Amino acid sequence: MSELHTGGCHCGQLRYSVEAPLTDVAHCHCSICRRTTGGIVTTWATVPLASFRWTAGTPAEYASSAGCIRYFCANCGSQLAFFTQLAPDTLDLTVATLDRPEVVPPDRHIWVKSRLPWLHLDPQLPEEDEEQL
Repeated sequence: MSELHTGGCHCGQLRYSVEAPLTDVAHCHCSICRRTTGGIVTTWATVPLASFRWTAGTPAEYASSAGCIRYFCANCGSQLAFFTQLAPDTLDLTVATLDRPEVVPPDRHIWVKSRLPWLHLDPQLPEEDEEQL
């Protein structure tokens, strides 16, 4: 039996579902995530692109860097997903937009070379200066 996960934006205009396990759950500390989400860290879960679908609405897109697209709600601004050409068969979802984020614990930190020096979060998790795909 496969896993079904659902989520959406704050205002409800965008909804999504993914029928697959959520893997490679990472706290990202990069400055791009900070500026695009407005948060001090963004936690992502990776899913197979083929298992993901938008179930309500059409997201706005923002090319935040070469080969990378961020999907967000044009109405409320919630960032929901991230695609990179470096991993073209997967999509990253913001764990905070899942209906049940509590079932998706993180397993590592990425881009810690950009971490804010006063942030101490899950110190037991492995860390990567950048991200190793």
